[in-house]
Amino acid sequence: MIEGYTTIKVIAEKWGITPRRVQVLCSEGKISGAVKFGRDWAIPIDAKKPEDKRITTGKYKNWRNKDTNS
Repeated sequence: MIEGYTTIKVIAEKWGITPRRVQVLCSEGKISGAVKFGRDWAIPIDAKKPEDKRITTGKYKNWRNKDTNS
């Protein structure tokens, strides 16, 4: 690996998320400094974990099934 960079597997273990989630974050450009080499990603060792902006409150759960009588 390149000096100062690490792999998806190491970052996933460090951040406590799956390697696939790290791949998605890299491809969306949410990890600054991540570089793709062929099919692998090189991530800076000091990269910060981006904030998870996915909805986890359930606020929008079943939003299509609103009661139309109200």
